[in-house]
Amino acid sequence: MIDMKLMMMLLMWGSESQGRLLSIPTKPNPDDAPASARWLVSLNFWGVLNTISSDLGGAPFGNVVSYSDGLPNESTGISYFYLTTLDPTARNALQDDKASFTVSEYPLGTCGRRDPMNPTCSKISLTGKLKLVDEKSKEAEFARNALFSKHPEMKDWPEDHNFQVFKLEIENIFLINWFGGPKPLTVEQYLHPKVNNVGLIL
Repeated sequence: MIDMKLMMMLLMWGSESQGRLLSIPTKPNPDDAPASARWLVSLNFWGVLNTISSDLGGAPFGNVVSYSDGLPNESTGISYFYLTTLDPTARNALQDDKASFTVSEYPLGTCGRRDPMNPTCSKISLTGKLKLVDEKSKEAEFARNALFSKHPEMKDWPEDHNFQVFKLEIENIFLINWFGGPKPLTVEQYLHPKVNNVGLIL
């Protein structure tokens, strides 16, 4: 259970970030691309965040990162990260904010014996801009609550590392969740999925 202050903050940021609050307890039908995408992002704990390297002459740089898109079972669709400029990813984003973030269904344990590259083992890449969130804003407070609820260890990370909240402003979505190539899915459809029998709008 969460207190009313956090619930109001969640509702506010779900609206302002253009992400409908959603809980999807079971794997959706592959034909429902928006629900599949939101399910995959909401249940995962980590993924690979790719930036343009300022140290490698503009080469792509992928890094395993933890993230959260809301409080548990209350997804907003917006991925938040807790990063330090001691790591290349944050440094890269501050110089060139172009980024992509990829997560796979495989870590969830729902792919069975299928290989992670099997099209029925879902994967999604969100492409856009990796932005630093104003640390004094209500959005940053919400994001820290979302991150710490999913990754409690983060609260004890060294203060002198100056960890800050970043978010991915999504511009394009690449989703594979079945045979036949990527599913057509707009950012609007992803952030505002329709209610169905597997999704609960909060």
